[in-house]
Amino acid sequence: MFPKTYHSLNKGMRPSLLLTTAMLFISGCVSTPEKQAARLEEAVSTPETYASDHMEAPQLVDSLLELFQDPQLAELSQTALANNPNLLAVYAQLEESNFNLKKAQAGLFPSLSADGSAGRSGGNSKATTTSYSAGLDARWEVDVWGGIRNSVKASKANNAALTANYEAAQQSLVAQSMQSWFNLITQGKLLDLAERRRDSLADTERLLTRQYESGTATLAALELARTDAANARADYQSATEDRNQAARALQTLLGQYPDASLIAARSWPALERTVPTGLPSELLLVRPDIVAAYQQILAADARVKVAYADLFPSFTLTASGGRSSDTLSNLGRSGFDVWSLAGQVSAPLLDGGLRRAELGAAGKRAEQAYQSYRSVVLNAFREVENALSAERYLLNEETARLEALKAARRAEAKTLRDYESGLTDILTLLEAQRRVFSTEERTINLHAARLTNRVSLALAIGRGV
Repeated sequence: MFPKTYHSLNKGMRPSLLLTTAMLFISGCVSTPEKQAARLEEAVSTPETYASDHMEAPQLVDSLLELFQDPQLAELSQTALANNPNLLAVYAQLEESNFNLKKAQAGLFPSLSADGSAGRSGGNSKATTTSYSAGLDARWEVDVWGGIRNSVKASKANNAALTANYEAAQQSLVAQSMQSWFNLITQGKLLDLAERRRDSLADTERLLTRQYESGTATLAALELARTDAANARADYQSATEDRNQAARALQTLLGQYPDASLIAARSWPALERTVPTGLPSELLLVRPDIVAAYQQILAADARVKVAYADLFPSFTLTASGGRSSDTLSNLGRSGFDVWSLAGQVSAPLLDGGLRRAELGAAGKRAEQAYQSYRSVVLNAFREVENALSAERYLLNEETARLEALKAARRAEAKTLRDYESGLTDILTLLEAQRRVFSTEERTINLHAARLTNRVSLALAIGRGV
């Protein structure tokens, strides 16, 4: 999966013996950067299967948008793809790269320009004269050492990398939009929970107030109830702001003004679908960020060859032809009054080591690209393993939390009856209430984490939109 970089830089360089002798005399002994090739052939070893893979889902899908049967979620994702400013900026970079590629390819062909002039001259001792001229100038740099061709290769690889980056940005944006939507639902549910907690503890406070006034409850018990009720009112305000911030975050992704006006959905989409993981080695082919990093290696490798070609002379052919006349109408006649052909050789003799330093720097940039590639690959494997592992443990944890919530609700109901019968104290009742609400809050967050992780898994294994 790793490119063999720094291919033979002398391949295709077969000038005549005389020219070769002249080049050796001018440039001296030039060493190629092939010594680093072995290092760039190192590979990240991959296992046959993912260590955490267990994929027992009843239905498999191949894209992010197929994960959930939720029309509103699909509509939000499409809105984000159409309006998100960050994604549009990445697309503009890709379009710029397309123009840069055309600029690089233009160097392979001759350039032709036209010029014209008109003038009058005269003096005290001679009559005034008028002259007109028109001509064509052609110029072509002969790509003997492949510098221009490798510049084009570098531009093509860079364009391919930006194309992959745009695909990665699309996938990331859809994943963020989905996860932000789940967070908005979660914050809405937590807000509902905070409201129920506030109302429940307000009821307990009123109950203790009546009992205190009738002399059946202590002032300490009443103050405890007042404390919990006041905290519940504060938590409700905090939950309201959390919900509003979640709405603003989603609106920002959608390219909309963040006024927190989105209405939170009341139910999560079903977790009936997941994505096939495939083999670890396949990840290197489908993750766009890995493809982009690979293309950056190819681009860096081509730029090394460009820097190497700069050590040798450049050859330029020029030609020009035109007409000159003292009558403007004569310029339209066919043929050329004047013409020229010229060849130019430009060879580096002394530059203070500038070109050799650039060659060395280009080699190091290629090495950086390779190490960056390895880092992207390793991080990709880590993301997949983390998401697969979380699938199992989040499911098991949610199952246990749901059982705990049922038990806590039964305990609360029994404690309330015992308190009304005088069989237990207010501290036991308040603790039972706190346990119900805290367990329900954890259950809500756990289910949200499962939804978020399902999207993270699809994103980690490179599923498109």
